[in-house]
Amino acid sequence: MITPKDLDESEYFYGHKACAGCGGSLAVRIALKVLGKKAVAVLPAGCMSAVGFNFPQLCFANNAIISTFAGTASMMTGVLAGLKARGIEDATVVGFAGDGGTADIGLQALSGAIDRNDDVLYICYDNEAYMNTGIQKSSLTPFGAKTTTTPAGKRVHGNLRQKKNLFEIVASHDIPYAATASVGYLQDYINKVEKASKIRGTKFIHVIAPCPTGWGVKSDDTIDVAREIVDTGLFYLAEYENGEYRITKKPKTFADVTPYLRRQARFKHLSDDDIEIIKSGRDKKWEKISSNWGGAQ
Repeated sequence: MITPKDLDESEYFYGHKACAGCGGSLAVRIALKVLGKKAVAVLPAGCMSAVGFNFPQLCFANNAIISTFAGTASMMTGVLAGLKARGIEDATVVGFAGDGGTADIGLQALSGAIDRNDDVLYICYDNEAYMNTGIQKSSLTPFGAKTTTTPAGKRVHGNLRQKKNLFEIVASHDIPYAATASVGYLQDYINKVEKASKIRGTKFIHVIAPCPTGWGVKSDDTIDVAREIVDTGLFYLAEYENGEYRITKKPKTFADVTPYLRRQARFKHLSDDDIEIIKSGRDKKWEKISSNWGGAQ
């Protein structure tokens, strides 16, 4: 098992222009340090391509390419085919796409890659909105969150839809390996990236990566809120492998969701009734998990 102290001292994603405290940049940096210099990265239009490809500067020390917004997974297929054609067998093709580029516009291409069982690793860094283009709602934006397309007013309190269950949608393809993670629990994330790198076929990791700008928290609160979303039970850490689901971290008791929500500007408008809706949704989800899924650490 690789620990943070064991990580490659080389930096493969540095000098980028991400906002201070960017969870997405941390997810990319750590994953590449696990995968090493032979990883080939594919990134669609989004935060990480915007901050990582600034002509004439490339912020990736390994090979990296920008894909179309909808085509992360299909571009990965092409990169994999190109490597094979050149006889390169020891490179890892990894994609880094945001929540909108994955759960919305990129879902069709991802589904196709899983259906072909291409030997690639797809990592969705989830900051819960289209942050690069001005904080618009995605299908992974949680209930109640204020965005520029789901404003909070007297009649409507932010986003009215629940967060799409992306992990289970991907797992339902009977993918060889899928997992959820959070940059707030780096060892768990490192473990899953390392594990995925050793499995043949399509792998998928959905990692929570807070955006201080879009969430309305201080730049040095990123890790704290990334932990709190797990500790409150609003996001779970799990794996899907060999047809079975497994929780990899189950809180003994859930932390109070109210402080987690109130510290974020995107949720400050919520009423007590809104918060009860969020708690109820969490409890229903965990009731299902406890009844049907195995494992817990």
